[in-house]
Amino acid sequence: MDIATLVGFAAGIAMILSVIVMEGNVAAFLNLHALLLVGGGVTATAFIMFDMKTVLGSIRVAVRAFRESPWNVERIIEQMVGLSKLARTNGILALEGAEGQIRNPFLRKGIQLAVDGNEESLIRFVMATDVGFTRERHTLGQKVFRQMGAMAPAYGMIGTLIGLVEMLRTMEDPSQIGPAMSVALVCTLYGAVLANLVFLPLANKLEFRTKEESLAKQIIVEGIVSIVQGANPGVLKDKLEAFVPPSMRKPGRERVPSAPPSAEEAA
Repeated sequence: MDIATLVGFAAGIAMILSVIVMEGNVAAFLNLHALLLVGGGVTATAFIMFDMKTVLGSIRVAVRAFRESPWNVERIIEQMVGLSKLARTNGILALEGAEGQIRNPFLRKGIQLAVDGNEESLIRFVMATDVGFTRERHTLGQKVFRQMGAMAPAYGMIGTLIGLVEMLRTMEDPSQIGPAMSVALVCTLYGAVLANLVFLPLANKLEFRTKEESLAKQIIVEGIVSIVQGANPGVLKDKLEAFVPPSMRKPGRERVPSAPPSAEEAA
């Protein structure tokens, strides 16, 4: 599980509930009508804007925000260097034996393309196409949550307007003004909370996951192509680490520059 996502949700909900409890009247913030209006309205709008398959698929995509990312860049770079050493020592066909030990389906696809003797341009095209369509599918799921985040405050405002209409209708009865105004403001609260604690954060987290996966797959593509080209494992490691910031690189031995020749040796 992704601890950051869980901690963020738990902390946000805890702070909101703490303030409500300190106010001393929890029941005033619980309103089924407001929840139905905001939650149901946002869901209805999502089905209008997107097809049913996309909306339901976005729920499955949202689960990725709560899971630890399987795209560990450091581990992938180590795998690529190990495969490079194997190919340099025993030939490119030796990768076929290592294919069964790799659980990453994208990396297995790249190894199979290399073992089959495909040209570098074809390998890059096939794998880059996979990356592009995966990014497009993920982006669609993010768009669903962004639109829901944009609609939630709007439905909260609709609930507020309904509450104000009810309040104005009962102006002659002062005892009815307070409850009507309470419902109006609770709708706004629900819309703001759903937008800023659920929908928009989920969209941003999924966008981060997509970038993370795209980077890892790009490293795999470059690694497979370099292995086919017969790149030196050390050079390959330096090449792949260039894709990630220094803070994400695995520390290793620093290369000590050789001392310049003395005057006698130069002579």
